[in-house]
Amino acid sequence: MTTDLRTRTVSDDARALLDRVPKRAFLAGRWDDGDGALAVEDPATGESLCEVADAGPEHARRALGADVAVQEQWAATPSRVRSELLRSAFEAVRARGDDLALLIVLESGKPLVEARAELDYGADFLRWYAEEAVRPPGDYREAPAGDKRILTSTQPGPCLLITPWNFPLAMVTRKVGPALAAGCTAIVKPPAQTPLTGLLLAEILQECGLPDGVVSVLPTSNAGALVAPLLDDRRLRKLSFTGSTEVGRRLVERGGANLLRLSMELGGNAPFLVFEDADLDRAVDAALVAKLRNTGQSCTAANRFLVHERVSEQFSSRFAERLAPLTIGHGTAPETTVGPLIDATARERVEALVRAAVNDGAEVLCGGEALAGPGYFYRPTLLGNVAADAPIAQQEIFAPVAPISTFATEEEALRQANATDRGLVAFVHTRDLERALRAGDRLQVGMVGLNRGMVSEASAPFGGVKQSGLGREGGTEGLREYQDTKYLAVAT
Repeated sequence: MTTDLRTRTVSDDARALLDRVPKRAFLAGRWDDGDGALAVEDPATGESLCEVADAGPEHARRALGADVAVQEQWAATPSRVRSELLRSAFEAVRARGDDLALLIVLESGKPLVEARAELDYGADFLRWYAEEAVRPPGDYREAPAGDKRILTSTQPGPCLLITPWNFPLAMVTRKVGPALAAGCTAIVKPPAQTPLTGLLLAEILQECGLPDGVVSVLPTSNAGALVAPLLDDRRLRKLSFTGSTEVGRRLVERGGANLLRLSMELGGNAPFLVFEDADLDRAVDAALVAKLRNTGQSCTAANRFLVHERVSEQFSSRFAERLAPLTIGHGTAPETTVGPLIDATARERVEALVRAAVNDGAEVLCGGEALAGPGYFYRPTLLGNVAADAPIAQQEIFAPVAPISTFATEEEALRQANATDRGLVAFVHTRDLERALRAGDRLQVGMVGLNRGMVSEASAPFGGVKQSGLGREGGTEGLREYQDTKYLAVAT
């Protein structure tokens, strides 16, 4: 039985932190009261933590004006200076780690141990792009005809960065880091559910010497209204978005009108393949990571467990044994391993998916129920006997629910894995190297985890194919997303 630690009040330390973190919009190097107030809720209790400024369309216009005004100067800033600012920000984020981790717990609900892991992951983007900033791309070569030299360089421009609620720090640094390294100015639109971490990061960047106007952070209750004037303004040159495929499609349509450079990190439907020769203990360890990171609320979460029929019973039994004793609770409790879902709508949605699966013949191996309030908790759940084409296997679950389907052959496994319009990540467990490489080649995804449950890494290109998005974040590829190539023909 899972342990329940949901009854927990916000500590005095947490209240003190909430009192001192910025709650106004950050605009052109100044703090702004916005047009009203936006309530930030603790998903573990359903109670309001505080209110932040609610920015509107006029704030967006002013922020873009500030971006444009300093864009040329920021682009001309020596890359070493930009690098050192990012390095200072990395060190400052690590120094403020306790505050940032606690803030992530309070506004997103994730357990403290995961918030600390996000802190490390998020800070690493600042360090990585501090190092990449001093290695700008470019080339100088002779044209084949010998009549000129070909000189290439890169050119930045103002950006709009829209981030999701599930990783309040890392999704901001994954975009701001390469943008600043490339010489871009940026407007950050953080999510309404988790704006506090982004505002604290803005304060840290300002303290590290970020020039006024280079980055603005605008929380809002009406994202569509705030973003619209930015997408309609031809001075904006880049849009980076992380979120649902449905919203991403609409942004691509709007951004296409002005031919924006687009980076879209969208929804996933990750298959987790367990072949008959897999190390089952290792596979179960990886399954817990792949499924339960941020209580399953991650685009890279394993969404479908495809297990060879010979080992399905063993894998399911071991997985259920590991899921059942997990500790559900408020993220500030050190023992907590499973936090809440982000809101009531998310919990209602997963309840409906599980109910439909059971009605269609799925077997509840553990869990299978929502917990009464306070907060928005759903018990970690394992479902057996799930049809590969069931709705719960075709939709992104975004909750601690693992549906298991079986397969008989490698061909069938790969066919089931690819039978979706999403293609972000897949996980493969086998001891057969040739099979692993075959699967890696044939899986229609942007990333593959071989015998592991996590692929995220600041130095690696993160992104998907099909309806899971465009472009890459992280690695050297992530920096190139913010740079246009310029070619000069030099007479000889």
